[in-house]
This record gives sequence, C-alpha cells and structure tokens, in this order.
Amino acid sequence: MLSFFSDQIDKHKAVSEEEKTLNDLEQSEGSHFPGDDYRPSDRKNWMAGLDVEKLTLSKIVWPGTHDSATNDIGIPLVSRPLAECQTLSIYDQLVLGTRVLDIRVQEDRHICHGILTFLSETHSEIIILEMRTEYGHKDPPEFETYLADKLGQFLIQQDDNLFNKAVSEILPKRVICIWKPRESPKPSRGGLLWNSDYLKDNWIDTDLPWKKFQSNLKHLSEQQPISSRKYFYRVENTVTPQADNPVVWVKPVTDRIRKHARLFISQCVAKGCGDKLQILSTDLIEEDFVDACVGFTHARIEGKV
Repeated sequence: MLSFFSDQIDKHKAVSEEEKTLNDLEQSEGSHFPGDDYRPSDRKNWMAGLDVEKLTLSKIVWPGTHDSATNDIGIPLVSRPLAECQTLSIYDQLVLGTRVLDIRVQEDRHICHGILTFLSETHSEIIILEMRTEYGHKDPPEFETYLADKLGQFLIQQDDNLFNKAVSEILPKRVICIWKPRESPKPSRGGLLWNSDYLKDNWIDTDLPWKKFQSNLKHLSEQQPISSRKYFYRVENTVTPQADNPVVWVKPVTDRIRKHARLFISQCVAKGCGDKLQILSTDLIEEDFVDACVGFTHARIEGKV
C-alpha cells in the first residue's frame, strides 16, 4: 500500500515538473509567430475569408479535433469525463473553424449529419474527414459505397497533384475523405476515397505534456517540407489519461498541453520546421486554437513565413 501511494506521488511530481518546463519555456521564449495577431472575421467561413486563388492546400495549417464525435458520450459526471474529448457537436466544431475531423465508426454506419448541414451552408470550406473503424468493432458493411452515396457530390477524388492546387481550383468539391478500415481492403488510388497512406502521424500514448511536446517537434522535424510531400501529416497537441495515474478525466489531463498550442507553433518556427506543420489537432477545441492555425495560414499566403 505504501508503495502504491509513493508511486502516485512520484507520478504527480513528474507531471508537475513537465508542466513547469512548458510554462518556463513559454515565459522565456514567448509564443509569437508570423500571423499570431490575425483573427478571422468569420470562423465558419475562414477559408473564404482568405484569398482562395492564392490559398493552396500546401499553405493551410488545418485546425483538427481528436476523437471528434465524443460530445455527450457516456453518463454525465460518471463515464463522460473519462471519454469526452470534445464538448461541441460535429456541426459546431465546423462552425468554429475545425477543418479536420477524426471520426470512429461502428457496424451501424452512422455518419454525423452535422457535416452535410455545414457543407450546405458554406461554399468554399474544404474538410478533411478521417473515418476509421472503432477499436474492437468490425468494419461497417459496404462502407465505401455508403460514403460515396452520402457524400458523393462533395468528395474530392484522390490525386497526388492536389496538394499544390489552390482551393479555387478544387471547388466545388469540398471533402477529402480518408477511410481507414480494420479488415476490409483499403481504398484504391485514384478513387473517391483516400486510404491511410495519405494521413500520417506519430502518436505516442502518454499523459506527460513535455514528453509529448518534444516528441511532436522531433517527429515533425523529420518530415519533408509540405511542398515536397504527397500526404497529410498530423500533429496531435494532446496527452492521454493513463489508468495508473490518479487523474484520469480527459479535461484536466489534456489541459496540460492544450494551452500551449501557440507555443508549439512558435517553436516550430524557431526550430526551422514551420514549413512542415500541416494538421494540428486538439481536444476540446476553442476559438483561440482555430485563430492560431488560421493566422499562421494567413502569414504563409502573405509570404511572411
């Protein structure tokens, strides 16, 4: 018993030390970067608010959400705090400015109608929609056909030349749908759906914020510049509750790193990998996170990066 309490104290100290390291770094070096003062006038239509003739996919820093469809999951004050990575609905996330969604599906083939509603209300916003089968479940039957039926008019066909095209050249198509089945064959190149080769990351399972921050920078620095890549690369500005830690609710754990999104962008610039940052995802997305991504995107269009 004494050993258990000693371990818990040590884990609490480790988290506190890592939080202090991040806070000290932000205090000493700041969190400024090109475009950090930019605020979109309309987050729901922030791509339209930029110059879509100049806005190529390679210039976008895509604000994304982790485990996007978990709002209102579970029982309030019981299981919900353990699993709710987003408090906003899919539709509200998109209105706020989210442009990359991470959605887990089960055998029932359920798709959030909020996506279609958002697409019907906007005209120039492009979305990356990652669909993957939830752990422990089977792939939905004939899911490729189902997605093509529901989203067909909006789907952007897989094309390696797409990355350097301007948004204006891609419209009116608006959805890059990446389907990651567990057992079914992955989508073929050149089809309406993109396969897992086109969305990469280096996720690590930790609740330590400085460890995750460093890992994100290291793996990002090892990527090619966006202009040379033919895939999307995601950095998740999140940490994950651990079962053996005294704090297991999502919000207090992920807040350890979530508040340092601007610091991460500034460190990317300082470390010479600002031209590699592409998708930045978060738990519990808020306006300031979107503004940071859009601001850096605006700076790229203006040639300030």
